[in-house]
Amino acid sequence: MICVTLGRARHKRMIADHQFLAEQGAQLVELRLDYISRAVSLKRLLENRFCPIVVTVRRREDGGRWLKSEAERLTLLRSAIAAGVDYVDIEADVASQIPRYGNTKRIISFHDFDETPEDLEELHAAMAEEDADIVKIATMANSFQDNLRMMDLVKNAKIPTIGICMGEMGMITRILGERLGSPFTYATFSKDKKMAPGLLEWKEMQTLYRYSTIDDNTVLFGVVADPVAHSYSPLIHNRAFEDSGINARYLPFRVPKSDLPNFIKHCKELGVEGLSVTIPHKEEALDQCTQAESSASGIGAVNTLVFQGDSVLGYNTDYRAAMDCVEELFNIDRTKERPMQGMTALILGAGGVSRAIAWGLKQRHCDVVIASRTFERAEILASELGCRVIKWEDRHDERINLLVNGTPIGMHPDVDVSPYNETSLNQFVAVFDTVYNPENTLLIKYAKRAQCRIITGIDMFVRQAAYQYKLFTGKDANVQLMRKTIKDATNPVQLN
Repeated sequence: MICVTLGRARHKRMIADHQFLAEQGAQLVELRLDYISRAVSLKRLLENRFCPIVVTVRRREDGGRWLKSEAERLTLLRSAIAAGVDYVDIEADVASQIPRYGNTKRIISFHDFDETPEDLEELHAAMAEEDADIVKIATMANSFQDNLRMMDLVKNAKIPTIGICMGEMGMITRILGERLGSPFTYATFSKDKKMAPGLLEWKEMQTLYRYSTIDDNTVLFGVVADPVAHSYSPLIHNRAFEDSGINARYLPFRVPKSDLPNFIKHCKELGVEGLSVTIPHKEEALDQCTQAESSASGIGAVNTLVFQGDSVLGYNTDYRAAMDCVEELFNIDRTKERPMQGMTALILGAGGVSRAIAWGLKQRHCDVVIASRTFERAEILASELGCRVIKWEDRHDERINLLVNGTPIGMHPDVDVSPYNETSLNQFVAVFDTVYNPENTLLIKYAKRAQCRIITGIDMFVRQAAYQYKLFTGKDANVQLMRKTIKDATNPVQLN
C-alpha cells in the first residue's frame, strides 16, 4: 500500500487534494498538519474522511514545519487520536506522553537527515517498546550499505516496520517496501511537492514501478549511476516489461564510485539479475566482470552487466547500437574487411560513449579524430585506441565525413548551446548526436538546416536499450514502444 503525503498551507486545498486522491484510488493519505499556516481545525479536515488517514505534526528538527509550541503540538496529536483517526505518527522521544486511545494505530517514528545510525537494531527494539503498532525509521543513506542494513531490518522485524533510507541513494528502499514486508510506503502527491529527500511521486510508484504487484518472484534489473534520478532507463524498461507481461522491475541504483564493488557483490542477494551501467562506472564495472565480450574488453568499458550464478558477464551495447546506426546511415557492407577505410570521423568528448564509438569506428578502419574540452583526456583516449587527437579549439578545421557529439553539450536544460558551429556543417557531413534529451538538439537543428544526414540520440538510446533487454530477458524488446515512450517523455506535448 502507498501512503500519499499531503502538505498544504490551507485547509481547503488539503481537503480538496485528499478527496481527489481518494477518487483516484489512493488507499491511505498522510495529512501533514505542520504545513497548515493557520490554526489547525481538525473538525474541517476530518468531517469527510474520503479514505483512511495518517495524522502527522512534524517538528522542524524532524524535517517538518511546526512553529508553535511543543505543548500545542502534543495536544493536536492527542486530539486527532480522540477524533478516531486511523493512524497517528508520534516521534519516539515523545511517545510515552501520548497514550493509546480507541482504535487509532500508533506509528512510532524516528528521523535522521544526516546518516543511518550503526545501532539500527537497538533503535528499532527501543521504539517497538513504545506501544507501537508500526515502527517507522527514516534515515539518510550515505552508502549503498545503508540501504542493505535498512532492508535487512525491515525483512527481519517481528513488528510491522517501515524502513526508509532517504535521498536519491535510498529510493530503492521505498520501491521495495512491500516486497520486504512493510505495511506501506510513502509517496508525494506531486513532484513539485517533495516532503522528504528521495520521495517519489505516487503516480510514478503506481504506474511506473507498479509497487503493489512487486512480490518475491519479481526479477530485478536496474541502472547503476551517480547521479541516477535523471535517467529515463527505468521508464522504457519498465514499460517494456509490462507490455511483455514479464514479472520484472527496473530500478534506479545511485551508487558512489567507491561503493561499486560492494554493490555488485550484493546484487545476487537483492535479486538483481542485470544492470545498465553509466557514468561514472563504465570503466570500473569492467574490472568487476568475471567474463566480458571482446568488444567490451577492447573498449575498456561496459554498459551492461548480467549476473548468471556466480558469474558477472559484461557487455557494451553502446558500441553495438552506435555501429548499427552508423552502418545503416552509410549503407556499409559488413562483409568488407575495411568497410570505412578512407572516411574520417571527428568525435567530440572523451567519455564512455565516445570511447565505445571511437573503438567501433577504428575497428572498421575509419580515421578517427578526438577533440575534448579537457585535452589530457582526449590524449589518453587517442593513445589507447590509436586515434588522432586535436585541441578543442581546432575542431572546426578538420575535413570530416562524420561528426559525433559524445559530450553532454546541448542536453536539457542547456538546450540553446551546440558543441559545433553551424557554419562548419554541409550536406557532405553526417551528424551523430548522442544526446537524447531533447532529441532535436541545437546541433541536430543545425544539421537539418545544412541538409546533413543525421543520427539522433534517441536512435542510439533505443537500440542500446533493446540490446540490453534481450540480454536481460532473452526476448526481443518492443522497439516501437520503447521509441514512443522516450519520445513522449523528452518531447512532451506543448499545450496552447
